[in-house]
Amino acid sequence: MAWPMLIGVLSLMSFQLIDSIFIGQLGRDPLAAQGFTVPMQQLIIGLQVGLGIATTAIISRTLGAGNTDRARRLGGLVVLLGGALVFVVLALIWALRRTILDWLGAEPSLVPLVSSYWLVWLGAAWLGAVLYFGYSLSRSHGDTRLPGFLMVLTSLINIGLDPLYIFVFGWGLPGAAFATVTAFGTGCLIVYPALLKRGWLHFGLGDLRLFRAVRELFGIMAPAMTSQLMPPLAASLATAIVAGFGSAAVGAWGLGTRLEFFSIVVVLALTMAMPPMIGHMLGAGHLQRVRELIRIGVRFVIVWQLAIGLIWLALSGIVSEIFTADPSVTSTLHDYLLRVPLSYSGLGVCMLMVSVCNALGLPMRALLISVLRLFACYLPSLWLGSRIAGIPGLLTGALIGNLLAGVQAYLLYRWGMGRLQIKNT
Repeated sequence: MAWPMLIGVLSLMSFQLIDSIFIGQLGRDPLAAQGFTVPMQQLIIGLQVGLGIATTAIISRTLGAGNTDRARRLGGLVVLLGGALVFVVLALIWALRRTILDWLGAEPSLVPLVSSYWLVWLGAAWLGAVLYFGYSLSRSHGDTRLPGFLMVLTSLINIGLDPLYIFVFGWGLPGAAFATVTAFGTGCLIVYPALLKRGWLHFGLGDLRLFRAVRELFGIMAPAMTSQLMPPLAASLATAIVAGFGSAAVGAWGLGTRLEFFSIVVVLALTMAMPPMIGHMLGAGHLQRVRELIRIGVRFVIVWQLAIGLIWLALSGIVSEIFTADPSVTSTLHDYLLRVPLSYSGLGVCMLMVSVCNALGLPMRALLISVLRLFACYLPSLWLGSRIAGIPGLLTGALIGNLLAGVQAYLLYRWGMGRLQIKNT
């Protein structure tokens, strides 16, 4: 189930990177305008992923218990509720755009350009959220092939239309957003007829016990969404610590974090593939099978990510010279690749445990794991390491922080699983 998600996530990452390359050819101001969009994009992604996690957890458990009719109606509720929530947030962003841009420090001359881009981008963001809810419904029924295929298809459409809309039609920066609208709109026109045809979606909510269903969704969605918004905040604080050592350190840190994202893509795929499996088993009362599945996942993540870390270690000298010609950046990136990738196993276990706890109906435990990882393990280790030994100490602190995060995440999962087993017996 993880392979389609792996290919899909890689395709999304590729289209976003290529999107930035095309926009970069328009000049500094369009690239800056896109940069000011990133925090708003992270907010919307946090909202849609939080609801997507709740969708997968609740519907998969409902299917595991054999209640297919309620699962169909829950799917309709997710689409209607999610679409309405995202629309309200996007409307508020548009209404408050000048205040938001002032708060983000945008120059007044950039406001008209950002506004023209956001007018189209907000529509793309809404379609992207609605499309994601369709992906979540498909995953909750155990189908990862349809979302994986559509991630690849929409990414290819976006990449293909970018130069046409931006340069040939002369639409400039808004053209990039129009390409995304076309791609996500095409995805919606494919995924929702497929869901309706398979009988996985029904908009008749009369027999659903609406208040109870909404409360159940929000009970998982709120902590899951908060958990999704933690990493951007922690990344900002980490960058602030690194910035104390100069621009070369910031450049090397930025390159290292991009390499990290590609290094954990298999873990990201597992966090999407395992929850529906866990939900089905949990709904059917097979708690021991859940334990076995999670044990296999943890062992795989540790071995896989350790192998990735050793590969980066072996290639550290070559890779650091390929990415930059600046000697100071090369030196710091080399030090980064010698240390931090060796901790990706701990980071991977932590990410997996957050996903697992949400699937088990333990959203507050998942949020606790995220908070402790960032604010009790990772950031304090960065700061302490930087105080003791400068940049090498900071990078060693990142290694230690990730490993500590993996240990605390697994212990909290074990504690939560023990309490869940007692409750079920």
